[in-house]
Amino acid sequence: MPHSTTPALNWIDGAWTDSPVHDDSYDPATGTHIGTYAKATRDQVEQAIAAADRAFRNTSWRHDRQRRAAVLNAMADRIEEHRDELIDLLALDNGKVKAEAALEIDMVAPKLRYNAALALSDFGRAAEIRPGRYSMVVREPLGVAGVITPWNSPVILTIRSLAPALAAGCTAVVKLPEQTAQINRLFTEIITQTEGLEPGVLNMLTADRDAAAALIDSPDVPAISFTGSTATGKAISAAGAAHLKRFGLELGGKTPIILFDSADLTEALPVVEKALTTFAGQFCMTGSRLLVHRSLADQVRDQLAQRLRAVRPGPAADPDSDMGPLIDQANVTRVNTLVDDAIAAGARPIVRGGPVTEGPLADGAFYRPTLLEVDDSSLPIVQEEVFGPVLTMQVFDTESEAVALANDSVYGLAASVWSRDVDQPLRVARELEAGTVWINDWATIYDEFEEGGYKHSGQGRLNGIAALEDFTEYKHIALRPGTIEP
Repeated sequence: MPHSTTPALNWIDGAWTDSPVHDDSYDPATGTHIGTYAKATRDQVEQAIAAADRAFRNTSWRHDRQRRAAVLNAMADRIEEHRDELIDLLALDNGKVKAEAALEIDMVAPKLRYNAALALSDFGRAAEIRPGRYSMVVREPLGVAGVITPWNSPVILTIRSLAPALAAGCTAVVKLPEQTAQINRLFTEIITQTEGLEPGVLNMLTADRDAAAALIDSPDVPAISFTGSTATGKAISAAGAAHLKRFGLELGGKTPIILFDSADLTEALPVVEKALTTFAGQFCMTGSRLLVHRSLADQVRDQLAQRLRAVRPGPAADPDSDMGPLIDQANVTRVNTLVDDAIAAGARPIVRGGPVTEGPLADGAFYRPTLLEVDDSSLPIVQEEVFGPVLTMQVFDTESEAVALANDSVYGLAASVWSRDVDQPLRVARELEAGTVWINDWATIYDEFEEGGYKHSGQGRLNGIAALEDFTEYKHIALRPGTIEP
């Protein structure tokens, strides 16, 4: 793919905007320079906030639900028109293999269309409390929504927050990640050029954390939708408390996959492999804790080890690649240090995996899948989000022990239960402290159903009807029109 020599710019108040600061983009699979980008300053984020605030107050956007639905549907059309171009650049800039890049892009248009429908079906309610006295509740947009997107799936995770914000009638400022500046530029161009979207309604900038802090600090941004680490989620919540901001947070995860004695390993183990290696483990729902009934432990060790050793890391340009790189070399070092520390603390390597340091992949940020067996749930490798293809395995004997191990975490984003017993999966799912539980499956997500975390995995919900709650205020209006006397 030819690379543009023009810096990727930011979109503020209906215009492309340069920055005094430029930086470089690199292909994580090869370390090759692929472009430059304008890094938005804090002043520019504040300009975008002011533009979004003006658009919220001075245009019909917040009042016209038919218009919002039409724009979201038109955005979906534009995404589909540019599908192949988006997939190619996402794979290059983000490191995903082509199938995973296609998975991300193909989720975008349906999500936009679902939220277009929400824009048309988001009603209040009314009642005659007693004769001549009425009450009604109307739902109104909060104002400017700040969307802060992570680098691991920048397109779909932007839309997951942005689509309901726009559907609710908010205007938006989107802070996009520096690591994916090139796909940011193409994605921004596609959706901001949608017919019917007035200047200021949608502003999109590639910026660092310091510039993004302007969103948190601004009294003119009442709603923040953040996807990222739990530590950052706590920090921005604390900072935003000064303005009593509404926060929707999807944070870290440590998804347990439970294999009960009746589990069908022929079906389960290929899914366990993908749960670990999809997006190279850089996914909040990565299956990172494997809990195995003792009767299956030997089979799982042997068969899963064979599968993981056979995984072929490689660039998206190679159709035989099973798994792409981590986002950069710094993360390779970070993940490897966590694994070394775990082994030193008593974890037993079944498959050591680790950095690719020789051959044609040595210049990329590749990390082979790793499987560690552990007995101590308190080890950091079990408790902390690794964000890489590292899986821990623990053995259990009873159903109650499996539930206790699964719940022994500050995280509660998702869990996966494998069993052919007709009653056991639902019985266990009811006891798991997780926002999503899959039965004989993993990572099945529907636009129509809510997604989010228990405990330190977040607050609020995205997808489903509840997605609008982060961006909506309720107003009660009481009336006394009286009655007509007979």
